[in-house]
Amino acid sequence: MTKPIFGLSAALVTPYTASGAVDLAKLARHAAAVLARGCDSVTLCGTTGEGFGLSLDERKAMYNAVSQSLPADTRIQVGIMASAIDDAVAQSQAALDAGAAGLLMAPPFYLKGVNDDGLYSWFNQVFERIGAKLRGVILYHIPGQTAVALSPELIARLRKAWPGVITGIKDSSGDWATAERYLASHGDLSVLIGDERLLPPAMAKGAEGSICGLANITPELLVPVIHSGGDGRLVTEIVDLIVANPVMPAVKVLVGHLAHDAGFDAVRAPLSELGAERKSKLVEAFDAIMATA
Repeated sequence: MTKPIFGLSAALVTPYTASGAVDLAKLARHAAAVLARGCDSVTLCGTTGEGFGLSLDERKAMYNAVSQSLPADTRIQVGIMASAIDDAVAQSQAALDAGAAGLLMAPPFYLKGVNDDGLYSWFNQVFERIGAKLRGVILYHIPGQTAVALSPELIARLRKAWPGVITGIKDSSGDWATAERYLASHGDLSVLIGDERLLPPAMAKGAEGSICGLANITPELLVPVIHSGGDGRLVTEIVDLIVANPVMPAVKVLVGHLAHDAGFDAVRAPLSELGAERKSKLVEAFDAIMATA
């Protein structure tokens, strides 16, 4: 029998209250909404969710709020973003202890130019310290943010040392050649595509879906691309529109636009909200694209 593919996971945006705290109730409602609209799972504390700026206590509260509001069999992944080994371990253990299905684990991101030996040592120590509950690791290649590449050779070394632990690779490089290399060398894993514009050719070559920001906005457009070979024309137009702006604030504006809730617009420093004129132009252009659907 063919194993089921990973599918579509929304890299959930993180809403905030007027005081800047995570709005747990709104987060839980949004998670339920994207699942009802076709997502196969949700991912907390990813890049779109500003996971780089969330404390351990916030992460625990977010997981509890979302998991308690959804059916017990809902698959929830959690982004792990830390440079210190102990911090990565603490984030991972908190998620796994709470019942997370998997970890979307970014490499240490402060130092640049580190080699595969150093990265191997970092991941190896993190895995060792997480302990017996370690499972479902999706390695997160996002060099535009971390400036740290995860080579196919490094992944092979980690897989050999930790058989069965690494279940996927998320490639958010936006580079087709990189996606092809992962598919060729680790196609037995769940290769996930972060740049939604690359999903049609990647799915045709054996990719298993995506953890992405656009799933917060138009999961209905992504589901056919992942599950039935859609061409993704409108997906490309919307992504091109979003990346012409600061991406995370733009995604949150469109989430709020569709939810009729401008409270989604707030971001956590060092990010800044889009200005009023830019928000208006973004929403107008998005509505024009969707009118052609």
